[in-house]
Amino acid sequence: MTTTKQQNEKVWFVTGASKGLGADLVQRLLAEGYKVAATSRKKQSMVDLIGEHENFLPLTMDVTSNHDVKKAIDQVVDKFGSIDIVVNNAGYSQIGAIEELTDAEVKNNFNVNVFGPLNVIRNAAPYLRKQRAGHIFNIASIGGFVGDFAAFGIYCSTKFAMAGYTEALAVEMQPFGVHTTLVYPGYFRTTFLDKDSVMVPASPIEAYANAREVEAQHLKEINGNQPNDPKKAAEVFIELSKQETPPVHFFMGIDAAALVNSKVRTIELALANNLKLTESTAITE
Repeated sequence: MTTTKQQNEKVWFVTGASKGLGADLVQRLLAEGYKVAATSRKKQSMVDLIGEHENFLPLTMDVTSNHDVKKAIDQVVDKFGSIDIVVNNAGYSQIGAIEELTDAEVKNNFNVNVFGPLNVIRNAAPYLRKQRAGHIFNIASIGGFVGDFAAFGIYCSTKFAMAGYTEALAVEMQPFGVHTTLVYPGYFRTTFLDKDSVMVPASPIEAYANAREVEAQHLKEINGNQPNDPKKAAEVFIELSKQETPPVHFFMGIDAAALVNSKVRTIELALANNLKLTESTAITE
């Protein structure tokens, strides 16, 4: 059946809500009267930050555990009666050149940034399909569209992966009236690049001077000077959730458009410069 609700009756489920974009979104949602379930590896950190509220359900959840995720989503439905808007926000940045990162470092980043959101989608989708309404926000990064940052190849690849499956998810969920939006944030002034949030390579290789330069730029220059306000991002999410036909792709941030346009020009030029060779593989009778 199709569920029709007033906007502020909708139940939001936000992962990675103990800080950053997730925490600001939860606080704004509660201030506007929404019902909100939010997750973190440490429930108390959210309670300390946000406090207790009748419309707030803080949950301890390991996004990499399908069992944990299923249990959390079932708790949301038990408390609020439904789940309407899912925000896959949990994630972290693994810095390091491709060669210098270990197998474990790479897999850990994929487990959280790629497979974690898939756990959420897998367990939320049955509820959304049944009610034939809902909205899934997958939070990627501008690095999920532009990947030419030395030392950020693995992190960007996790976000490219999310972009790929989100495009398919949007088509799969459309017949059920469920919207899907892939959000590519630029640089927001959060704790994302703080030393207790970002991961640096366990065994850096001295030869990668370019990787260390980009790493230092992000940790020492960009961190604390990001041009975008996370509180304004919270407003953007709410506005997108109100749209009748929200976009599948949404680039967010004052810095996003320039990076997107530069990538688009690069691809267009690469195609144009080799178009004859590109099309030379056609079968001719």
